[in-house]
Amino acid sequence: MRVLATAGHVDHGKSALVRALTGMEPDRYEEERRRGLTLDLGFVWTAPDGAGGEPLAFVDVPGHERFVSTMLAGVGPVPAVLFVVAADQGWQPQSQEHLEILDALGVRHAVLAVTRSDLADPEPVRAEAAERLARTSLGAVPSVAVSSVTGAGLAELRAELARMAGALPEPPADADVRLWLDRAFTVRGHGTVVTGTLGSGTLRTGDRLVTGDGRTALRVRGLQSLNRERSAVSGVARVAVNVHGHQDGALGRGQVLLTPGRWLLTDLVDARIAGEPAADLPRTVTLHIGTAAVPVTVRPLGEDTARLTLRRALPLRIGDRAVLREPGGGRRPCAVTVLDVRPPRLARRGAARARAAELTGMSGRPDGAAELRQRGLIRRADLLAMGVAPPAEPVAGDWLADGHHWARLRERLTDEVERYAEEHPMEPGLPTEAARRLLRLPDRALVDALAASPGEPRLAHRNGRLHGPGSGGPTLPPRLRAAVDAVRGDLERAPFRAPDADRLARLGLDRKALAAAVAAGALLRIADGIVLLPGAEERAAALLGELPQPFTLSEARKALDTTRRVAVPLLEFLDGRGRTERVDDQRRRCRPGTADDGGGRESNPPARDPRTPRF
Repeated sequence: MRVLATAGHVDHGKSALVRALTGMEPDRYEEERRRGLTLDLGFVWTAPDGAGGEPLAFVDVPGHERFVSTMLAGVGPVPAVLFVVAADQGWQPQSQEHLEILDALGVRHAVLAVTRSDLADPEPVRAEAAERLARTSLGAVPSVAVSSVTGAGLAELRAELARMAGALPEPPADADVRLWLDRAFTVRGHGTVVTGTLGSGTLRTGDRLVTGDGRTALRVRGLQSLNRERSAVSGVARVAVNVHGHQDGALGRGQVLLTPGRWLLTDLVDARIAGEPAADLPRTVTLHIGTAAVPVTVRPLGEDTARLTLRRALPLRIGDRAVLREPGGGRRPCAVTVLDVRPPRLARRGAARARAAELTGMSGRPDGAAELRQRGLIRRADLLAMGVAPPAEPVAGDWLADGHHWARLRERLTDEVERYAEEHPMEPGLPTEAARRLLRLPDRALVDALAASPGEPRLAHRNGRLHGPGSGGPTLPPRLRAAVDAVRGDLERAPFRAPDADRLARLGLDRKALAAAVAAGALLRIADGIVLLPGAEERAAALLGELPQPFTLSEARKALDTTRRVAVPLLEFLDGRGRTERVDDQRRRCRPGTADDGGGRESNPPARDPRTPRF
């Protein structure tokens, strides 16, 4: 199927022409037929063989100046137009306004029909109209002089329409659905039915859709296209969709149905304006896109760029074409090309001027690499929702990063890790969450990815903290180094006689200092307040392995030459690391193969020989 809209001045015979082409009545209301005046959108189509083997659907629009908003709703979602000018009246004001609207929307496919050729010589009108159309986005178009009364020229017009239909680009069937609604009504026994022109993508029965506010989910109960039941319809096509879901009674013209999770709803866009300098626009105008008409506030940025604040959010993408029109039609309609659907805030002095300079280089064509350069970091799903194909694979989770920005982040992270080590020598590395805040990153996974990314110097990531190159933990300041050396001297003489609380207090080794010594690899923490030399667990397991198995706590204490205060937590430490195991309430045994192999788990896995502390 191909879909066209009509365009042209009131009473130039648009409805009569499509009636002659299709044999169907486009005016749906009795008042329209009585007055001979189209008041609303009409929908008719040719037989399947009427346009080169496939049907051609028409959206017939009103031509009266009071109904330009309705005309915009009809042509907004449609890729081609049948432009009508009457031979006996020639070019008229609404002919011009309709042409300006088509030009603003960037429509490139049209056929010119000069109607009422039985009442006046069509050639002067055809020449003038063709010249006017040629100066717009439509370019040079084929033209036919016709008469809906005599039938003259209808065969030639059908042939031209068929040729144009064959030249229309085929939209992707797998595109995300954005169905702008032009009608909504209730059918007894079926519920809510909405109609619209499906520009691309595919609708299927059973599909889930969401409304334009992003909050209401609907299910497609049934589909019709050209009055035929369908299980699936691909754009471009006229569709009637029977939907079911909560609050579906609020649907109507100007609303939209969307593929869930694939569209970004925005009420703030930066756009390029054509047709009038941005500074000359009224502060409040109406934005027309699809079938929607939304009031917007205009903030000029550059000569042809502006920031538009929408009264309600719409599902917009980079490159979308729209029309700005002053209600009442006092000004020429302006073309809008969406440049950015997630623009930055303009809070600082000079920000608007800098933003205008950025927008100057934007084309309105989706460019993944350019978007990454501008934003630095963005989720892949958000980039797709903006209408931009991702230019690279994610660096972490769903996050995409510009290469230069990522390298700068890596340098900053290295600097922050080194600065933290200098300022907090007793702490075991920069916490990951602190790094995220310092770099103002939106996700902690990005910190992990930065730490793991190639680069010099290399960063170590352990236990939720980041360390610099070659660092296994904090560096002990001289005062603590001397105190730890004293404890190590005690333990070298009696490896399992851990210093008591009084000894630690006299040396100034409180809980924080001990934690720093343990993180530096200078001591091994067995339990709260109980420290031994690193490697003491292997030595203890070897000594206990020489005892008759199983052994008691008393036997273990004697073999280790220590006190019950140390022996109890040391045996529990060995149990927890799989070196020993309980036989009953009184006895333990060494687990086979663990007494002297250095296996088991360690609570503080060192980056080097555990007997070589970092001072």
